[in-house]
Amino acid sequence: MADLLDQFLFVLQRITWLSVLDIVLVALVFFVIFVMVSDTQAMVLLRGMILVIILLTLFTNILELSAFSWLVSTTLPALLLSIPVIFAPEIRRGLERLGRAGSNPGSITRSPSDQQALHNTIKAVVTAAARLSAKQHGALIILERRDSLREYTQTGTIMNSVVSPELLLQIFFPNTPLHDGAVLIAKNRIIAAACVMPLSASGVLKSTADRKMGLRHRAALGISEASDAIAVVVSEETGAISIAQNGRMIRRLDSERLENVLLAFYRPSETSSAPVRFLRRLFKRNEPQDRQKED
Repeated sequence: MADLLDQFLFVLQRITWLSVLDIVLVALVFFVIFVMVSDTQAMVLLRGMILVIILLTLFTNILELSAFSWLVSTTLPALLLSIPVIFAPEIRRGLERLGRAGSNPGSITRSPSDQQALHNTIKAVVTAAARLSAKQHGALIILERRDSLREYTQTGTIMNSVVSPELLLQIFFPNTPLHDGAVLIAKNRIIAAACVMPLSASGVLKSTADRKMGLRHRAALGISEASDAIAVVVSEETGAISIAQNGRMIRRLDSERLENVLLAFYRPSETSSAPVRFLRRLFKRNEPQDRQKED
């Protein structure tokens, strides 16, 4: 213990501003990693790994256990190589978020005709969601933004149809061939139906008081985590309408609020510098869960 204290004092006496900068950069890297894996099952695993590393460090540095130290030094490289395999989904989502951080989906320039077509599309989605909610017919509607959803269209049935409430109602009518899956809307057209979406691995749904949320809600959160798309989901059990975007869910919406939220997502936002937009989008998911817009 005395040797450890002497080493600590030795290091402390030689700290410079470069050392402080080095420590800050390392801390920032770990902070970004924690942000990327927050609200996922990997967070629990990461805590366990950190606890194991701390215990191993204490045993190998404080106690003179030669055999145990040899075992740790032999197996540690293999453990480090297994980290990318264990955290592969979280690393992919984190890199995708970094790739989208410099862009601003709301600042897309649209002509008056495109704006009118977008407004008609949103109106059709809102009308269909309200009627599906009244009948308690489950539905999942994905609206594409900047990120392409072409890979998901291949999992369903290509339609390339005009967006209308009647068509959406027919697609999600129970026991029809296309009702089990998601409808993808891009460029104001229904591109495909019965598409398979990635399921969310986060703990957002588990932490909510309402447990009556199944695969549709997990799929809505999953596609919002994997892309910047907007997912409108209607619960088959309760008829409640929800929106998922950027890994967060806004629940219990009526038709008026649904339309306002969709229009807000596509409304051009105020211009800001690229670094500000980058940091805002990178750490956006680090907001407290109690700030979610729920009734």
